[in-house]
Amino acid sequence: MSHVFPRHTKSNLPTVARGEGVYLYDTTGKQYFDGSGGAAVSCLGHGDPDVTNAIKKQLDAVAFAHTSFFTSDPAEQLADKLIEHAPDGIDRVYLVSGGSEAMEAALKLARQYFVEIGQPQRRHIIARRQSYHGNTLGALATGGNEWRRAPFSPLLVETTHISPCFEYRGKHDDETTLDYGLRVANELETEILRLGEDSVIAFVAEPVVGATAGAVPAVEGYFKRIREICDQYGVLLILDEVMCGMGRTGKIFASEHEGIHPDIVAVAKGLGAGYQPVGAMLCSAKTYAAIEDGSGFFQHGHTYVGHPTACAAALAVLTKLTDGGLVERCAVKGDLLQAALQNAFAQHPNVGDIRGRGLFRGIELVQDRETKRPFSPERRLHATLKKEAFNAGLICYPMGGTIDGKQGDHILLAPPFILDDNHIDEIVTKLQTALLKSL
Repeated sequence: MSHVFPRHTKSNLPTVARGEGVYLYDTTGKQYFDGSGGAAVSCLGHGDPDVTNAIKKQLDAVAFAHTSFFTSDPAEQLADKLIEHAPDGIDRVYLVSGGSEAMEAALKLARQYFVEIGQPQRRHIIARRQSYHGNTLGALATGGNEWRRAPFSPLLVETTHISPCFEYRGKHDDETTLDYGLRVANELETEILRLGEDSVIAFVAEPVVGATAGAVPAVEGYFKRIREICDQYGVLLILDEVMCGMGRTGKIFASEHEGIHPDIVAVAKGLGAGYQPVGAMLCSAKTYAAIEDGSGFFQHGHTYVGHPTACAAALAVLTKLTDGGLVERCAVKGDLLQAALQNAFAQHPNVGDIRGRGLFRGIELVQDRETKRPFSPERRLHATLKKEAFNAGLICYPMGGTIDGKQGDHILLAPPFILDDNHIDEIVTKLQTALLKSL
């Protein structure tokens, strides 16, 4: 009998034995292609010797030192490397242990920023429906996925949510793509004015929506209009790149596709590539200066922030992503994966949309292509697909509630950047098997 508290008490999972490249193996020897990188984490695959050696080297020097007493070379070098590749204006890095921690730090910094500059009346956070920003209470409150929020709603701080930029589901037939993007972006201004234009702290969004909707990028012009509105009303723009950042979309920061810069950005997952728990909150020089020139103290912290071993691993990962050319490889292989998915599934009677950027791709499943009618939630198609894909030796990330937290099914793909063309064929073939057995 296991004493581990699992994610689901009725699950009976195989035991992982080892990882090698794009594959994981269980204790029976069965091989699984890691087609979702866990949860868009394992961008380098498994068993990378450079990252492993960086961890070993740091352990031989010093594993841990609390940041109230010391900084460390890995933390300093990682921060420098992140800023070297960060959007314009981003100047400081707060190193944490994962995505939810990064988003909590972002939210608390945004609030403290306004306290420090003499605007303590600002208290509202605006995000989007069908978003996900983490599982800690502040991040969960900010997210707009009702299924995740509902059990904990009495504990959540008040936030408000506007429409997502979800062209497949939201664009009207008589709208151009540009008109649609501006319409949903302008909901932010409407909500700011409703709440009080001097009462909003920040707008929070994923540049490419991940788990809740299945690799949904915004349409062209949407984020530029969002940036304009934030600037007009003095609202901070927080971008959640925990899942879509660190090269996953073919750019080291997903906001590069949009031609905008955030005030605060959160990254994790691919930053450590699964080799260590690590994340980061990055902020602009202006945001940092408010703390530096004010109280001088960011009223936040966790025991393992800036953990030297985690930072050593992340530095090795980031170096491979940037100097090693893996982000560029992700962009190229992402186009090939999209073409292969289109070739295999574009005419499938139950595939409504194939979307995404880089090696971050989503397939939305529908019962009726013409009307975009989803399958009944009671059917739990996503769960069946996950099981059948796993049986076929493919790890992917199917989810339900794509449309509103209850209705809709999608498959999320986020394979390692080191995959080759044969692996793309393997993904497609095993997905075809899973779909055939599930529908």
